[in-house]
Amino acid sequence: MADRPVIDYYFSFISLWSYIGSRRLQHLVQDTNAKVVYKPIDIMYTFSISGGLPVKQRSLQRQAYRLVEMERWCKIHDIPIVQNPKFYPADPSLAHRVLLAAIEESGHDSAPVQEFARRGLETVWVDEGDIANPATISNLANKCGLDGARLLKRAEEERGLVEQESALMSEATSRQVFGTPFYFYRNEPFWGQDRLDMLEEVIRSGRDAIPLPVLGN
Repeated sequence: MADRPVIDYYFSFISLWSYIGSRRLQHLVQDTNAKVVYKPIDIMYTFSISGGLPVKQRSLQRQAYRLVEMERWCKIHDIPIVQNPKFYPADPSLAHRVLLAAIEESGHDSAPVQEFARRGLETVWVDEGDIANPATISNLANKCGLDGARLLKRAEEERGLVEQESALMSEATSRQVFGTPFYFYRNEPFWGQDRLDMLEEVIRSGRDAIPLPVLGN
């Protein structure tokens, strides 16, 4: 039996494009029997070290075009969205650590873990929830079939989860991640939900991966 494809998935609960690609990724995984390794990261820090800018610091031209793209992609995928969520950009760190705690206990293939990863994005971009709020996070975890109160307590108190979060940021930086979503398959990078077709192509074709070159040495 052939090994399952493994996709490393760098994302953030406050990432617009991670949300827009989330259901498409879910379908790709089902269709190809792939395993997703969830890697939540601090997108604002990633911007700060890679030349990116938070939305409100971008030029007005770029802000306006982002809104067009947002609406266009949501029509293509037939998904709801709130263009300017009330709590954007909230700090997703606590919710990310709850996800890491759930993964530690149940694994990446766990249906409640996968549901929490998807619905965390919807909390921001559909429900206008505050993904930094402990009660919001706990309630979301419960709805996904997780023990919200216990996982939240772990996320608030355990140093090891903070260290996991930091290690993921170091890993993302070393792999030259500069935005989200960022997918890797056999070390080939795919930036953005609009590259999911390309990701599917390499999984299905079995062609050799195209790794990132190391520049500047």
